[in-house]
Amino acid sequence: TRFLHRAGATHVRIDATGLFADATLSVGRATRLFGASLARFHAARAGAYVAPSTDARVPGALRGAVTGVVGLDTRPVAVQPAVGMARGAGFPRTQARFGADNTPSGYQQRTGTATGCAAGQADRGFAPNQYLDAYGYSPLHTAGITGQGERVALIEIDGFRYKDVQTFASCFGLPIPAINAFGVNIRRPLAPIGETELDLQVIDAAASGLRAIDVYESRARPADVLQSLTAPLQNGGRVPDVISVSLGVCEPALAVAVGRAGLRAVEGALALETAAGISVLAASGDAGSSSCIVGQDPLPLKATSFPASSPFVTGVGGTNFVLDSANQIQSETVWNDAPYDTSAGGGGTSMLFLRPGYQNGFVTQRFRNVPDVAMLADLLPGYSIYCSVPACQGYGSNGWVAVGGTSASSPLFAGGLALIDQLLRQHGKQSLGLANSLLYRIQRQDAALNVFSDIQSGNNDLGAYLPGGNQRPLGCCTAGPGYDEASGLGSPNLAKLATLAVALQPPIARVGLSLPRQRPVARGHLLARLSCSRRCNALATAVITVSGGRRINLSSARQLFVRGGRRTIALGFSPAQQTRLRSALRRHAVVIAHVVGEVLDPGGLVEARTPVRRLRIRG
Repeated sequence: TRFLHRAGATHVRIDATGLFADATLSVGRATRLFGASLARFHAARAGAYVAPSTDARVPGALRGAVTGVVGLDTRPVAVQPAVGMARGAGFPRTQARFGADNTPSGYQQRTGTATGCAAGQADRGFAPNQYLDAYGYSPLHTAGITGQGERVALIEIDGFRYKDVQTFASCFGLPIPAINAFGVNIRRPLAPIGETELDLQVIDAAASGLRAIDVYESRARPADVLQSLTAPLQNGGRVPDVISVSLGVCEPALAVAVGRAGLRAVEGALALETAAGISVLAASGDAGSSSCIVGQDPLPLKATSFPASSPFVTGVGGTNFVLDSANQIQSETVWNDAPYDTSAGGGGTSMLFLRPGYQNGFVTQRFRNVPDVAMLADLLPGYSIYCSVPACQGYGSNGWVAVGGTSASSPLFAGGLALIDQLLRQHGKQSLGLANSLLYRIQRQDAALNVFSDIQSGNNDLGAYLPGGNQRPLGCCTAGPGYDEASGLGSPNLAKLATLAVALQPPIARVGLSLPRQRPVARGHLLARLSCSRRCNALATAVITVSGGRRINLSSARQLFVRGGRRTIALGFSPAQQTRLRSALRRHAVVIAHVVGEVLDPGGLVEARTPVRRLRIRG
């Protein structure tokens, strides 16, 4: 930071993860500092942008402390909001667009039994009661588990209309959690295009009792998208329990945009979120096994989408299902709408990340496979939502539209994990954190319990239907018995998953606290020795009473105990507090500190607490 200040940078700070140094520089200073010639460019879709015409280099004075530079390129990457709306009245089932034979997974007439207001039911999309019944959410809701106390964050590149969420909730009899919008490197809220509206309404259906839904909005520039992934960690007092990312960048484009150094940094941030007990989910994309997009069409090459491909993220793919009158799944297939539309649930083999340990025995390749699970995402019948923004007009005459995409399946599962976290807390068990470890463990040990419905029909290969694809399949990916790159482990039954999570998750850590001999006022801080029996997020809080005066409240920073253990931490006094305490001691006032140790969940809820320890402060 000293170096950047001396170089003329402003707004210099180290972010909460300790992995990024953010700063603002003029073009001239950036050019001189990083040895990269910046130029103005113009692209038909991206418009005007600035980008280096030569590679940036780390200044000599920072080598060894800095791994790379991101943010010099302001061109929007092809971030794919994973949401779509069906075009036309239905799918043609005869001639394929490029001559290959394929039966689209979408179908026109909704199955099952929908409830809700007349306008919402009149739309052809599935109503909330249908997908909640189908995937086993309803038993938890009936038991009063609706996400109380949990916080979910959504990472978005567009805005929303709160009134649309109200209309949706009113139609289906749902309460609305507090919704907070936060801008990442933007000064005013972004215009809504429908993506965020879908995410909010699906989350509301899945977990209407949440403490809050926090929406982080950024532009689609590489550095902004990467910062938005870490923004929830830097919003004091609002750290979420679950993060859902309904967008993605194909891995080859990401590697070019941010380089290996930028990728390592954001992976470090995702690892930190996982270590803190946060579950991070991402849509696997809507372009099948060909996630690189130019204009509206996927390129005819195999690629997966980041961040779903990160080993620290649960990638959620896409399916379509047929329901009976009780809204139970009769059949489920991989989402693939070719030849009518070049959209399908994302999946395939990563080119950037090695196979994580939890996929051992499920994946034969050396590299990470996605998705991990798959849920409803097809455009037809799709999800019924209310969307009055201009981008939704033309799809519904009264605001009710049927939409789809893995952008819907990701927040649906994110809401489900929030329900499970609430249930775990009630049973004195640790929150999920990286859900993949539990998901694969369950399938490995308890496959006979049918927590996951094994999807064995369909594929997500769009190769024969892509411009420039020469009518040849890409060779990936087809559903079959067990894990596959088209549907992952399959679609989850949330009630069964919750029951096993309670049985398998370890108990919340035991926290201990002792107070060493000390002179807090002379040292400028109060010392507390904090311990955890296992992995935990913990802190110490203190209330200092001064006879005849007001109380002083102190709190330490959160301490992440990766494997349990013990450490001594400081609860610092402000200069004014230290002056006040010195004055009290000089007049021989009685000064008492009451100190408590606490284990917190990622969202800041207290899971365990020590007895109060009392310390007479004498100097």
